[in-house]
Amino acid sequence: MVRLYNLHPFGSQQVVRCQQEPERVCCGGQDALFVAAGCKVEAFSVEARAPEPARPRCCFSTLGQVLHLSYSEPGDYLVTIEEKNKATFLRAYVNWRKRTTENSRVCIRMVGHRLEGCFREASKDQMSIIEIPLSEPPLCISCCPVTGDLLVGCINKLVLFSLKWQVVNEGFSILDFERALVIHIDSILPIEISFCAGYIAVMTDLEVLILHLETAPKDETNVDHSPLTKDTRTRQATAEAGKKSDAYTLSAPQLESEDFVLCQKPTELLGEVSRQSGLSVTLESMGLHDDRAGPPRVHPILYRRFTPDVSSYVFPDDTKLHSLQLLPIYQTDAVTADGKSSPQEKELLSLFCFFSLPHIGYLYMAVKSVQLVSVYQYPEKSHQAVLTPQFLHVITSNNLQCFTVRCSAAAARDADPYMDTTLKACPPFSLDICALRMQLFIGLKAICHFKNHIILLTKAGTEDIPERKKSLLSRKDGSVKLKTPSAMEAGWNLYIVNTTSTMQLYKEMVDYSKTYRNVRTQSCIHLLSEAHLLVRAALMDPSLTEPGEKEELLEAFRESCGHLGDCYSRLDTQYSHLALPYYKMSGLSMTDVLTRIDSVVEDGSQKPERGLLFYINHSLYENVDEELSEVLAAKVSQIISATEPKQLPHALCSPCMKNIDPLIAMNTLKKLNTSGLSSVLVTLTKAAMALKMGDLNTYKNEMKCHTEMELVCGFILEPRLLILQKKGQVIPTEFAAHLKETQPGLLVAAISGLQKNSKMETEEADTFFKVICGKNEDIIPQLLVDFWEAQLVASVPEIELQELFFKLLSQYIWRLSQRQSPDTKPLRNPEDLINSCSHYGLIYPWVTFLTSSDSLPNQNYAEDLSKLQTHVVNCLLCIKALFWGQNEKWTLPSKSSHSSGWMI
Repeated sequence: MVRLYNLHPFGSQQVVRCQQEPERVCCGGQDALFVAAGCKVEAFSVEARAPEPARPRCCFSTLGQVLHLSYSEPGDYLVTIEEKNKATFLRAYVNWRKRTTENSRVCIRMVGHRLEGCFREASKDQMSIIEIPLSEPPLCISCCPVTGDLLVGCINKLVLFSLKWQVVNEGFSILDFERALVIHIDSILPIEISFCAGYIAVMTDLEVLILHLETAPKDETNVDHSPLTKDTRTRQATAEAGKKSDAYTLSAPQLESEDFVLCQKPTELLGEVSRQSGLSVTLESMGLHDDRAGPPRVHPILYRRFTPDVSSYVFPDDTKLHSLQLLPIYQTDAVTADGKSSPQEKELLSLFCFFSLPHIGYLYMAVKSVQLVSVYQYPEKSHQAVLTPQFLHVITSNNLQCFTVRCSAAAARDADPYMDTTLKACPPFSLDICALRMQLFIGLKAICHFKNHIILLTKAGTEDIPERKKSLLSRKDGSVKLKTPSAMEAGWNLYIVNTTSTMQLYKEMVDYSKTYRNVRTQSCIHLLSEAHLLVRAALMDPSLTEPGEKEELLEAFRESCGHLGDCYSRLDTQYSHLALPYYKMSGLSMTDVLTRIDSVVEDGSQKPERGLLFYINHSLYENVDEELSEVLAAKVSQIISATEPKQLPHALCSPCMKNIDPLIAMNTLKKLNTSGLSSVLVTLTKAAMALKMGDLNTYKNEMKCHTEMELVCGFILEPRLLILQKKGQVIPTEFAAHLKETQPGLLVAAISGLQKNSKMETEEADTFFKVICGKNEDIIPQLLVDFWEAQLVASVPEIELQELFFKLLSQYIWRLSQRQSPDTKPLRNPEDLINSCSHYGLIYPWVTFLTSSDSLPNQNYAEDLSKLQTHVVNCLLCIKALFWGQNEKWTLPSKSSHSSGWMI
């Protein structure tokens, strides 16, 4: 399905004033436009966002008529396939920017040949032409945008030339090529090829093959893709003679006969399965390899074959593939240690392959995983298409069409593993295709693109005039007859169409989406997703270096995330949960989000949608450093009580709800009791609100409704009743402080329950007791000792016993040696510990005699001495394990194993 929007991706247009009728057009570099006409190439300078037309830069003659031309930014050279006297030649034009006049001297040399001594210094400031001889005529060419290497397509093979620099002297080097590799592909006649970062795409009339070249380690051998042997060459010769036995390698002319036509069935093979295509791919290494690397090897990753439509009378050109292209997406936004962005070299993040039939275009992702991203259906027969990171531009006979692409969405998932989680989100690449506009041009023949410019070549004759215009002319004057095509002069033009800036088109998309805001359809989300992907693709552009422009795009990116969050929070869809990550990416606070949402009625008569509820619940569960105002807190409590009443106690315990009126909270909690939702958690929340109001009577009544064990279970269900986290610090609540004074045993039991149920770490619990008792790091409060003893009673895991024993032993000894009494009364005496914990032994008679004498100042010292004596056996075993190895197995002694002879 294609969605149509009347937007304006095309801005102003300029006319390039060429001297002759253009035949081939090529864009390159930052500002270069090459136009081939006859035996001449004109170069123009086109500046970004420049209002003036293209300025002529230079002009140079070619050996013959230019059939193909391609530009490489690495090396800044132009390569052409030229024809003269029915012979084709491959030439590379280097240092063309030094071409000042048409009669300037030119240096012509062969590949691998050095310049003569008399021309070395002069060649610095003159254009050089490199002749590249081939054993077979070249059919198509492609330059790698990353390395500048050159790939040439011939019959049944591809020839790879690596770009290199020949050092002439210390201050002068020249660009040159080295024949590095020959890729033999049986029974293939390439009409277009594309080469990028080791990936090769080959296209015939009805077939597309994508290969991945890589260098094997030196110790590995290339078994599957060895150089061609004599037997292999014999098989190729036999295949070319029409004697193949494999049906998948037969070419179309061999399948035809006088009485019938055989058509192979359509095939799509992805990944390693593409080896089953039947095409034989072998490598023949020609260049010198690095000593650390082994021979190159090739992996086919995609093969697709189409079948011509023979159901009706169609011309052969109506079923041929065209516009093969590999589009790289680079890794950007390198961040240094100080948090600032820094420029970096181009690193390939993802790669996309596009090719098209006359009425359908296909976009594949080719890195990491090979899969079909989008299918484009054109309303008219297409002649050519060009893919950019943001758009797909297609030309028919009279229309320039613009479609959105999903490259940035697919690349974002390759770059960020946390995409589509509660932290981050991105629109899927499976969205419906969006057609932005169709612009009328008469006689469109060719298109190319670079930066923010679209280059169009038009050649109009009578066959290109629309039928409507012809009928209007005939009705205007019946006596006037249209001239025949031979009598009319074909007009031509070369246009430079400036595309609209990203920010301008983004704002137009956002304004357009407002027409769908009140109508609850998917169109609003779809259009805002297109705007979001448009900005995301602009941010992935490695040429984005202006800080002001980048900051403007980042602000638009955050704004688009906010708009998408609004849509998912308002509209009831299966993806409503995406409101949370989009709001997080927008940088909006919870207060900002609640202020933006206008779909919630104050009296709760209209329930909010799932997206807003998911965002509110998740935000309240997080430890965010934000406190809602009293009005917004009351609004949130009203929303939750009306939609998810069971979550109300959890919401009221959130730090965000600190400013809520406790009376309003108490009234909403009382409504839960009438609806049969009363529980220990509701009771504890009501007690906390009563304590906040200063109503101690209500607090006591609520706390009496459940036993201590039930209250502990309630605290485990909601730890934030006792402890809060703020900027990484442990903060006890008012409820916890009150329990410390009135019910310290309940507080210790609750914290023990949290620690045992993994709701709190041991270090966090130790810090909690020190903070709530107002002690520093060096002083151990008695409440913390009570907590350690409670852990022993609760039977903590055996791996934690050693540390726990040492903590208690050191504290008992320290208090006895320093004659320090506990700051609070211990919750358990020695008899309680002996009866409830197997880790404590019996009290020996000499300890009973000593504690009964008058030598000890008070009863606290007697209890510490008794606990120390009953605990000392375990402590000694811990010391033994510490000194004789932590891995030594040991068991705890039983009470019966204690001897009466144990002495301190």
